[in-house]
Amino acid sequence: MANLAHLCAVDVADPADIVRVAQEVRAELVVIGPEIPLVAGAVDALQEAGIYAFGPTQAAAQLEGSKAFAKDVMAAAGVRTARATRITNESDIDTALTTFDPPYVVKDDGLAGGKGVVVTPDRAQAHAHAKAVIAAGNPVLVEAFLDGPEVSLFCLVDGETVVPLLPAQDHKRAFDNDEGPNTGGMGAYAPLPWLPQDGVERIVRDIAQPVAREMVARGMPYQGLLYIGVAWGKD
Repeated sequence: MANLAHLCAVDVADPADIVRVAQEVRAELVVIGPEIPLVAGAVDALQEAGIYAFGPTQAAAQLEGSKAFAKDVMAAAGVRTARATRITNESDIDTALTTFDPPYVVKDDGLAGGKGVVVTPDRAQAHAHAKAVIAAGNPVLVEAFLDGPEVSLFCLVDGETVVPLLPAQDHKRAFDNDEGPNTGGMGAYAPLPWLPQDGVERIVRDIAQPVAREMVARGMPYQGLLYIGVAWGKD
C-alpha cells in the first residue's frame, strides 16, 4: 500500500500507541476497521485525546468481542436468534451437544477474526473443537443450526439512528457445494436479487433498531458500523 498511502507502524492492540500515531500525523478523524483495537478501547482513548473516532467504544464493542454478550443484548431487545448454550468446562461439552441436533454449531466466544466456528454433522469433530477452544482459555457457545442463505448487512449507527448500506452475501464454507469447513468469509457479491424487496427494511426494523435502542438503554450507545449476519430461513 506504500504507493497509495503513508504507512505507520502501530500496535493495533494498544490504544495509547494508536493515539500516538494519530497525534503524529495530526489526524482529524480516525476510522477503525478491525475488532481488536475496538475491543481494546481505541475509540475511548482517541476521544479522551480530543480526536474524533469512527467506531464503537470499548463497552459497545462487546457486541463483537463476546458472542454471549451479543446473545444477551438480542434476548433483551426481542431479536430472533439461534438458541445457544455457553460452556466453560470441558466436562460440560457432551451434555451441551446432547441438547442440539446435528449439524452442530460450535463457536469460540472470544475474538476469532471471523473464524473460530465449526459447523459439522460429526459430533466427535464438534467435541474436539469445543475442547480446543476451552483449552485455549475461551468459553464456547454451542448453537442451534440456522438454515437458509446468508445476508450481510452493514448499518451506520449513531445511538438510535440506523442507516443501512447495501446488503451482500458472504460465502462462508470452502469448496464447491458448501462441502468444506467454515471460513471467515471467502468473498461476497452484491446486490442480492433473491432478497425480498422489503428485506433490508425488515432486518433494520427487527434487528438493527432494537439492538441500537437496547445499547442506549444500557448506557453504552453504539456508534460506527454495525455488522448484521442473518440466516434468511424459510420462516
